[in-house]
Amino acid sequence: MKKLAVIGCGGIGGYHLGHFLQFDDIELAGFCDLIPERAESFVKKAGSGAAFTDYKEMLDAVKPDMVFVCIPPTCHGEIEFELIERGIPFFVEKPVSIDLRQAKQIRDKVKEAGLITAAGFQCRYSNLNAPAQQFIADNEVVFIECARIGGLPMVDWWRKRSTSGGQIVEQTIHQYDIIRYLYGEPESVFTFGAKSFITDVPDYDTEDLSVTAVKFKNGALGMISTGCYAKSGAAFDSKITFGTRDARLDLRILDSVDIHGLKAAEEGSEDKGGFVVKGDGGLAKSAGGAISFRQDGDAGVHCDRTFIDAVISGDGSKIKSPYEDAVRSLAFTIACNTSMDTGSMVKVDAD
Repeated sequence: MKKLAVIGCGGIGGYHLGHFLQFDDIELAGFCDLIPERAESFVKKAGSGAAFTDYKEMLDAVKPDMVFVCIPPTCHGEIEFELIERGIPFFVEKPVSIDLRQAKQIRDKVKEAGLITAAGFQCRYSNLNAPAQQFIADNEVVFIECARIGGLPMVDWWRKRSTSGGQIVEQTIHQYDIIRYLYGEPESVFTFGAKSFITDVPDYDTEDLSVTAVKFKNGALGMISTGCYAKSGAAFDSKITFGTRDARLDLRILDSVDIHGLKAAEEGSEDKGGFVVKGDGGLAKSAGGAISFRQDGDAGVHCDRTFIDAVISGDGSKIKSPYEDAVRSLAFTIACNTSMDTGSMVKVDAD
């Protein structure tokens, strides 16, 4: 039975622990956090393993077969290099860093070592991606519009862009990543940022709102808007729209897909408009004529399970977001921050 260890026993570590407890073919062997009570609480929840405050001591003692790295954005670097040196496959939460140069160095070392890795882009494992990918393959997308508007995470390190990367890098990277995954690579960005809407939070210096114009490598354009100023879900309808000349697909990540302008084919039949329905149980037709799909299951469980299976089998081919690809999504978001800081269009430097 393979041994699994966790570095970082905060909120996101607890998210993954909830998944691990559903699996019976791994040993939860070690938990490390700078706050000992956190690591000890994970041991109690897992019913196994040992608690540590020094990750190197944990690696020496436990000798894990895989490690989940669930730490704040500025803490990346030393841990990943140590895991690479020891030849331990690792899963790292997003963003994989807020230093693009550092992330590229880790990427190159991972490649040299031939390590199995994964990043925490669970949205890639959603069943909603299949109809979205088919729609995009069968219809020429001209314009992509995306919005993610939410509230301010109330953790100290998040409030400063120097320690979180800001809204784009730390949170909306999920939207940037899924756009890349479904549609294709960006070429350049121009981003406006706005502040001063949030006035009641101390030690806060990141943007409340940003709007990014994107030029994709195939010539299409996009607009990505994101903010952390909202106090209610009614503040904005957050979704991604892929628009063609005569149809559109609205994706609400990990919730639903609605396709407007196409007719659903009969079950098992071909539709000359390019959209084929095969009666998989995820399809419904709304009163407004939209073809709708709903999220089925927990994509996060599937994401974690895929990495664990890859380590067990030695085959990482089914991992949908290996470290190397996660660096490309980081580069997309870092380019937006650079554009805000310089007031200039910025080419996305993912290589």
